[in-house]
Amino acid sequence: MQRKYNILILVLLLAFGSCSFTSKVNNDPNKDKLLIQIITLALEQLHFEPKDFNDEFSQDVYGTFLNQIDPLKRYFLKSDIEEFNRYKNELDDQIKAYDVSFFNLVYDRLVKRIAETKVIYKDILDKPFNYTKDESLSTDYESLDYVKNKKKLKERWRQQLKFNTLSNYDDLINEKKNDEKNAETNSSDSSKKLTLEEMEEKARASTLSTFDVYYNDYIDDLQRKDWFAMYINAIVEEFDPHTFYFAPRDKDRFDQQMSGKLEGIGARLQKRMDHTKIVELISGGPAWRGRELEVGDVILKTRQEDEDASVSIVGMRIDDAIKLIKGPKGTKVILTVKKVDGSIKDIPIVRDVVELEETYAKSSTVKKGDKLFGVINLPKFYIDFENYNNRNAASDIKLEIERLKKEGMEGLVLDLRDNGGGSLKTVVDIAGLFIKEGPVVQVRSTDEPKEILKDTDKSIIWDGPLVILVNELSASASEILAAAMQDYKRAIIIGSKQTYGKGTVQNVLDLNRMVRQSSHGDLGAIKITRQKFYRINGGSTQLEGVKSDVVVPDRYSFIDIGERDQDNPLAWDKIEAVDYDYWNRYYDYDLTISKSKARMEQNEQLKLIEENAKWIKNNLDKKTYSLNYDNYKSRIKTSEAEAKQFEAINEYKTNLSFNSLPYEQSLFEKDTILKEKRVRWHESLSQDVYMEEALNVLQDLKMTYEIKKVATTDKVKN
Repeated sequence: MQRKYNILILVLLLAFGSCSFTSKVNNDPNKDKLLIQIITLALEQLHFEPKDFNDEFSQDVYGTFLNQIDPLKRYFLKSDIEEFNRYKNELDDQIKAYDVSFFNLVYDRLVKRIAETKVIYKDILDKPFNYTKDESLSTDYESLDYVKNKKKLKERWRQQLKFNTLSNYDDLINEKKNDEKNAETNSSDSSKKLTLEEMEEKARASTLSTFDVYYNDYIDDLQRKDWFAMYINAIVEEFDPHTFYFAPRDKDRFDQQMSGKLEGIGARLQKRMDHTKIVELISGGPAWRGRELEVGDVILKTRQEDEDASVSIVGMRIDDAIKLIKGPKGTKVILTVKKVDGSIKDIPIVRDVVELEETYAKSSTVKKGDKLFGVINLPKFYIDFENYNNRNAASDIKLEIERLKKEGMEGLVLDLRDNGGGSLKTVVDIAGLFIKEGPVVQVRSTDEPKEILKDTDKSIIWDGPLVILVNELSASASEILAAAMQDYKRAIIIGSKQTYGKGTVQNVLDLNRMVRQSSHGDLGAIKITRQKFYRINGGSTQLEGVKSDVVVPDRYSFIDIGERDQDNPLAWDKIEAVDYDYWNRYYDYDLTISKSKARMEQNEQLKLIEENAKWIKNNLDKKTYSLNYDNYKSRIKTSEAEAKQFEAINEYKTNLSFNSLPYEQSLFEKDTILKEKRVRWHESLSQDVYMEEALNVLQDLKMTYEIKKVATTDKVKN
């Protein structure tokens, strides 16, 4: 049913693009105007929740665009902004008239200011920095005002460049200290006897090289059409954070990703203010295998293995940052990363093709007391859209459950942590493995009747105790499955206070289909929000996500990482519930949840994790940095000392032992890499306090089942 529905939507979109839209598009010879025309038409007629092009919208686009092109406020002067301000309430009218005069003004001024800053940074880096002077830099760029004149602009650049150079200077000092220690140990002369002045000069040279590369290879490479694509997205992203315009080369990259051919470090990146943040590690990818990068880490610099100097990507467009980070299989990139805990670390990663096998479901058995339980990890809800009968998440989960049942499984943990979603069809089918039949999710489109997606297969593959693990990064399809199982009281949800909160569906529309015989070449595509998910109880998963039955803290507990923390998210709302019946078995869910909560309150490991999460949040909130070297170093030492109190988190171990299923063990003799992956996974599970509690909950559910079943049987006999 859902596959037919998706095909129908696609056909309608293509037909709409070929007929209705084409008749309304005048194929303007000016490509900029044509793009605005067809994109605004698509937004007005296809977006789930169209916005009015009014003065408020104009102000938002104005602010977003300026923030995108000058996030550190190091290009434009206050006089520039005052000149731009006359357009602040007029962009809505310009958009309606396909007028690009605001963009032209800003672009021309930006090109001029960029040329001026080339002279500024070279001049500043030609002179020594004084690291004994007490001064500081604020990185709260949102609160910073634009400078009044070029003298003040140069001072802003001086502070930022001094801060960039400070870490290079510290690296050289640490390197010298290590060399001196090695020289003492090896009774040989240190190979590096640089003075402080020479190290300061070398640190500046490194920063100069970084900015030369940044300007020559990236800024100068940007054409007018690239900046215009940013302006288009300033308009598009006001509708919601998942609606996005793909310029032709971005569309090509998107198509590559959709095909599953990923080559690089295996991480999804997102621009937040002037920073490039890691928002997902692709299971099986180089970054995931390396264990050092984490979601929430910020990439500050990159360096290729054959280069001496690192390139700062702070303030860089995300497309340009990605160019530096990705590369051919087998090559190495060194990332300078600001960790979630605030520490700075160099992390080398050898690029590779992401191993798709590791994005598939995998299972394990574990013994707890006298009971055998099963664990299934599902990284994403994958599907072959061309042929659903090929491998997909639902058929794989079903197969793993059958294998676990064969081993004598008495309870199941389904791990959806970090699962960003995927196919809606597989969600419905997976839910059907655990219930007899009934509704799973409601889907609503603008001005159309809602659709209720149901499980119609009366067979149940697993009717035993079920726990689902989630966290703040469990999104979209993960939230639908967790919500359905929670509404049915079929499973106990353990994890973060709430999941990610993405309750929307997007379709990609090829803009070339909307114009007959365009002479402008490839126009790109737009990913546009078309629908919204709702639970069977009527509530949306948008923003609120799924609230866990048993809330446990993790290191992301206080970090802005969910849908609610994005710009312009759609609102939460509620529609009418559908009819469904609670799961009718002997399990006492309320008692089990109560017992789990009591255990969690006394768990010292979780208390330490929560303290760590608060400490991380406190570090992230600090926006002022000393440019005095002694103070800078002191802060690093203080942070490192504070971090030591949380080392016990990584040393935690349970007495649980996890084992691969027989079919997989038979593969290990020939596939030693697979064996190594499973050993690593099992080691991770044995140190996982959340998995430990999930198994405790399964044990309690099993116990309540046996007690209630005996009591019911005795009652029937009497």
